[in-house]
Amino acid sequence: MAQITSSTAPNGLPVHRVALPGTRATTILVAFDAGARTERAEENGMAHFLEHLVFKGGEIYDDYRKVNETAERMGGVLNAYTSHDLVAFHITVRAESAMAAADLLTDFVGRPRLDADELDRERGVVIQEIQRYKDQPASVAGELIERAGFGDHPLGRTVLGPEEHLRTFSREAIVAFRERRWSGRTGGAFVVGNLDHLPPNGALDELFARFPDLPGPEAAEAAAPFAPEVLVEERDTNQSHLRMLYRPPIDVADPADRAAFDIYATLLGGSMGSRLFDEIREQRGLAYSVFAMAHVASDHGALLMGAGLDSAKAVEAYTRMTEIVGELANEGPTEEEVERARAYAGGRRVLGFENTNAVASFAARRAIVHGEGIDPDDAIAQVDAVTFDQVAEVARRVDPAGLAVACVGPHRAEDFPVPA
Repeated sequence: MAQITSSTAPNGLPVHRVALPGTRATTILVAFDAGARTERAEENGMAHFLEHLVFKGGEIYDDYRKVNETAERMGGVLNAYTSHDLVAFHITVRAESAMAAADLLTDFVGRPRLDADELDRERGVVIQEIQRYKDQPASVAGELIERAGFGDHPLGRTVLGPEEHLRTFSREAIVAFRERRWSGRTGGAFVVGNLDHLPPNGALDELFARFPDLPGPEAAEAAAPFAPEVLVEERDTNQSHLRMLYRPPIDVADPADRAAFDIYATLLGGSMGSRLFDEIREQRGLAYSVFAMAHVASDHGALLMGAGLDSAKAVEAYTRMTEIVGELANEGPTEEEVERARAYAGGRRVLGFENTNAVASFAARRAIVHGEGIDPDDAIAQVDAVTFDQVAEVARRVDPAGLAVACVGPHRAEDFPVPA
């Protein structure tokens, strides 16, 4: 059983300690409500760019070599990520190095130099990252479906942002974004795993106090009403990448409804026993890759489906995939497939939580995005408790006609008619 204690650093940053028995590792993760959906239109790409820049050094570890080499001397794995919802920085080390890892992470993330010369060098790196994504049809399809589902709302913009933005961001604008969004009052620090080597004298909270004391930011712009589109980027290729997005009415504040939504997505296309995998891939041979996944943010739920396949089979696969969603909405799932999907989803969560980094990432999302408790055992129990009726109800809420579509390949928008 996880043992959880929480405190608050002097700057308002919550510090959560999650002790997990039977591990020799410790993960330290700091996250803020400062993802891409919190950017203004002219700032798109700034949250991700700032994530890159802080790795160039802080006050003690004042250049990128010191940051990287210090982490390596601990045997640590150091990384970060930016999504629409969050920006997060994390390091996983052997438990004996936990305080040294916290010292490193809080120095360069909490007190970054944001050197102007490094900023100019890193622009080119991120622009190359953007260009790489443009060369990957699956990535382009992922960006297209966000725009098809959310339009010009921040959720419809890419996390990386457009290349022209990266060329113009100034140090002053980046610092202003950080001071507006990186507030401890809408963030959190999560220390997960073997906590035997943490001192009980408050030294850990003192390290997290290195982050500035900032006022709480305004809430991100609420998700706009669903106005789905069909967007196609025509490419003369033999392979197509298809994405489909529904926004069923999920009670985002109810963990039970979110868990039922996850199990629905699992039986639809989240495993090798799912309806999509069994029929689209195995029975019909229409796609080499097919999936469905549920995503729940603070104000909406989204069901994403996708396939990578021979372009000649894209329209047939799309048609059958929409039919399967309609069949689940009208006829419901079977009790056997709900039971199997619940077992699979629960097992996947249990196995995932063997990793301290996964528990820390889960805790950050639960606390910051949903404002809920972070006990991983509760999360497992919520999946196990989902009933057949709850999953069937979620299936009924997925409107087959409420569909955004994106595709990269030799197609046109009219190839993908939305069911009436």
